[in-house]
Amino acid sequence: MASAAEQLASNLNFAAFAKAEDLKKRIWFTLGALLVYRLGTFIPLPGLDPDAFAQAFQQQAGGVLGLFNMFAGGAVERMAIFALGIMPYISASIIMQLMTSVVPSLEQLKKEGEQGRKVINQYTRYGTVLLGTLQAYGIAVGLESGAGIVVDPGWFFRISTVITLVGGTMFLMWLGEQITARGIGNGISLIIFAGIVAAMPTAIAGTLELGRTGALSTGIIIAVILIAIACIALIVFVERAQRRLLIQYPKRQVGNRMFQGDTSHLPLKLNTAGVIPPIFASSLLLLPATVAGFSDTTTMPPWATTILATLGHGQPLYMLLYAAMIAFFAFFYTAVVFNPKDTADNLKKHGGFIPGIRPGERTADYIDYVLTRITVIGAIYLVVVCLLPEFLIARTGVPFYLGGTSLLIVVNVTLDTVAQVQGHLIAQQYEGLIKKSKLRGGKRKR
Repeated sequence: MASAAEQLASNLNFAAFAKAEDLKKRIWFTLGALLVYRLGTFIPLPGLDPDAFAQAFQQQAGGVLGLFNMFAGGAVERMAIFALGIMPYISASIIMQLMTSVVPSLEQLKKEGEQGRKVINQYTRYGTVLLGTLQAYGIAVGLESGAGIVVDPGWFFRISTVITLVGGTMFLMWLGEQITARGIGNGISLIIFAGIVAAMPTAIAGTLELGRTGALSTGIIIAVILIAIACIALIVFVERAQRRLLIQYPKRQVGNRMFQGDTSHLPLKLNTAGVIPPIFASSLLLLPATVAGFSDTTTMPPWATTILATLGHGQPLYMLLYAAMIAFFAFFYTAVVFNPKDTADNLKKHGGFIPGIRPGERTADYIDYVLTRITVIGAIYLVVVCLLPEFLIARTGVPFYLGGTSLLIVVNVTLDTVAQVQGHLIAQQYEGLIKKSKLRGGKRKR
């Protein structure tokens, strides 16, 4: 028999959506905030020659700058005030997550609940300012090293660039927090999502233009579309897949009442690490190509030139290292964000246990054993999804834009946002049922 929540979810329709005034306000607020973000990606940084920078960017588009440009929604390509994007905040958040597992004082803050979370968030903001300042200063110095890019180089340009770029990052961080609080979905994820999706029409139009001119055959374009659909279906299936461990709670007495034992589940996701492994792996592999692009390749030793050539897109060494790094970071980040010992201690504290497993250390070992096995599946899934576009680009020359990291982000954010919309609709229907029951109860008393 279907639960009440499932029955309500099956009855959702446009009439229920039309009555959800609060949900509509949240959606309009989210769209307005994302529009502000997109407008900011077109406001250029002062003191630059746009033509000279565009020419310099094209030479480095295949390195880390291309990856950052994708996350920033094209702001790096135009060197806009939002060129840093939200990446310093994400980097600071990841660093804080790692430090909470290493530093005892931060680990204690994490266990203090809401108050500790506020302190950690404040530390994350300070880290964002620090990382943003370092990156912005590096960008200012790098722009000055380019021929004719900066109109009037000097300390005034560096200081103004640092203030502008860091201010843009802090504004995006504040905007993301406002979307989370007053809009729908996770604000930070939606900002990255909007930047990636904004380039989709151009990428699709470019692919169709290659098909029209005969550079790509119709069969290859159809195959790319089918592979993209298959990747999306695989991501949806795996991201929603869970390994549920049965948890039992014994009978307990509260006062004079005896409560029967209850059963529950401990859900373990197949891909606990999310999109972090592909981001780390891509950044590390593209870093040598970016450094080489800013250096004089004629003065490099032969062995360095050979390594750079083998680390190009589609090369066997690049594919092998990319897959190995994704698998490594999948296990590493899973070990950071999920602690089996803490989970086992919480279960023991509340009287829960896994049938056939002794509470405490044995439960922690069992959870770690199951988590390791499903992380193997999650790592293989990440490798497959991220390497498919690389093979397509290497073998067919297709500008397969939505692949790997970007595809994972788009699908995950879409799933989370739709789930929140459904949650608001179900809550609105529950409120309607409660109001009706109160009215009926009032009539009966009369």
